[in-house]
Amino acid sequence: MSDAGLTAGGILAGRLLETLAQATTDAPGITRVAYGPGERFAHALMREEAEKLGAVARVDAAGNLYLTRRGRDPALPAIVIGSHLDSVPHGGNFDGAAGVVAGLAVMAELAGQGMPRDLIVLVTRAEEAVWFPLSYPGSQAALGLLDPAALDAKRSDSGRSLADHMREEGFDPDAVRRGVPGIDASRIASFVEAHIEQGPRLVAAGVPVGIVTGIAGGFRYVDAKCFGAYAHSGAEPRFARHDSALGFADLVAGLEAEWDALEREGHEATITFGRVQSDPSQHGGSRVLGELGFTLDVRSAEAVVLERIEARLHALFAEVGTKRGVTFEAGSRFTWEPATMSQAFIARLDRAAADLQMPAPHVPSGAGHDAATFAGASIPTAMLFVRNENGSHNPHEAMEIADLNQAIRLLLRFVTDFDKDQP
Repeated sequence: MSDAGLTAGGILAGRLLETLAQATTDAPGITRVAYGPGERFAHALMREEAEKLGAVARVDAAGNLYLTRRGRDPALPAIVIGSHLDSVPHGGNFDGAAGVVAGLAVMAELAGQGMPRDLIVLVTRAEEAVWFPLSYPGSQAALGLLDPAALDAKRSDSGRSLADHMREEGFDPDAVRRGVPGIDASRIASFVEAHIEQGPRLVAAGVPVGIVTGIAGGFRYVDAKCFGAYAHSGAEPRFARHDSALGFADLVAGLEAEWDALEREGHEATITFGRVQSDPSQHGGSRVLGELGFTLDVRSAEAVVLERIEARLHALFAEVGTKRGVTFEAGSRFTWEPATMSQAFIARLDRAAADLQMPAPHVPSGAGHDAATFAGASIPTAMLFVRNENGSHNPHEAMEIADLNQAIRLLLRFVTDFDKDQP
């Protein structure tokens, strides 16, 4: 990696990301398990670097890390920059981590400069739902908003509860259960998250940074099933069949037709059947399939669109059930709310980008982020995307440090101008 053209903060960010990659490699990618050794190492690394920059570190009951650069007036609400450090199994190095190191890079760029208010880099826990079937438990706990029942959620690899893993790492799940916040929402002037883009818009536009307009909400069924009846493939006539494969196919086609209609009307959504499976001890090349399991993930920034898709889903369960002689069970469901970014902060980022002669188009986020927790708590929130090829949640994330450096420059301008042009 060449440091040519990078700011001091960009050089720091690149070095930290390289250290993370080397320490948490898990071929073919990297793995930082929530409340596990990789996340623990990453938090310790960020704490050590922040303290070198003069920041004060503290940890809340859930293990979220707050790295504070003191301002002149501690009575003023703080500017908070944050993201997470856990990853999916064998994922990429930049998802989450790029936003944390960007916050530390801004601190590094501010060396020797006084600021009116505190700047806090917040490093959250357990953002990736692959470990616990929850939406943003770390940032929810930071604001004292985590549902106590969430502490009983089981981690996918260990089968042990979130509370157990918090306690094992030296934290206090009982305080989390009581709703003790790590930070008072009224003490936050703004929350800003930088993150790699997980889609292709910035790559297609040929620009390094985008300003996020909103974060999609969604719902997910993680253990849905279609039940029919097993039968001999040659002996069972069509009129007598209860074929779960054809029932599932009709469900997919019906939801795709709804998706087509939404797009014709100008709405954005995603509908994903991420896992489809049948029982290898029962299925076979000469059997009508009697049972099929699947997951369904639906996302949109518009709550009305989510409601419409869910209504259509349940209507299709009935329609297809009657047509094919099958039944559907939706199973466990969890949801997360759409989040809109602060229009005032979007405008402020637009002005900063123009001053820096930096093209920064507006882009939506189809994926969820900790920023949604803060926006949902009525905290003024902004978000930046950094160009990244090959998507995320895979080993092939391809963010360039030069692009992250542009996001750092934009964040720095946002922070330094914060008290100059309050709306």
